[in-house]
Amino acid sequence: MTLSSTPVVLIPGWLDTAGKMEAMAKHLKKQRFSSVIVSPQPSDGSAPIETLAVQALAEIDAQLGPDAAFDYVGFSMGGVIGRVILHWLGGKQRIRRFVTISTPHRGMYVARFIRQPALRQMQMGGPFIEALNRHLDDFTEIPFLSVWTPFDLTVVPPDSSVLPVGKSLKVLNPAHPLMVYDPRVQQAVADFLGRGSF
Repeated sequence: MTLSSTPVVLIPGWLDTAGKMEAMAKHLKKQRFSSVIVSPQPSDGSAPIETLAVQALAEIDAQLGPDAAFDYVGFSMGGVIGRVILHWLGGKQRIRRFVTISTPHRGMYVARFIRQPALRQMQMGGPFIEALNRHLDDFTEIPFLSVWTPFDLTVVPPDSSVLPVGKSLKVLNPAHPLMVYDPRVQQAVADFLGRGSF
């Protein structure tokens, strides 16, 4: 018997492949969760986030079924992809719990100077980020956890990962790419998915 009968969907971020989430998947398996890794491509920012979200949802449907409920864990840009699924693609009816790790929910300063469409969308104060954040009421119905590090040099400012809804957990990890490998982050995710706390 599993701790949770709800499968966990794991989605990596910018420049990542499925391998980025394997350590998290192994930890969740030890905690008796079932998980699937979905890695929409290209992850280099050349495809708009909405395109990646549609691709990710199609893969989720293919693996779990088009009506299946699931928990969502997104790393970095993977969290933004998940928010498109949640707010705009009907995910609100299917996502049980929503977790992000080092995700620029309020945007990044540097993104306005980058040409790739997906990265430009994540600029602080830009129309895409503002449109997403008009749907924060969705998190009053779906438990939400954001895990972040104040030492993040990719998501700048680092507290852009924090929203005024749900729960947030600050982990003193030295680098953005290391967050998904951090045992404290992995256990916090498992605890939140299992009990709604960490």
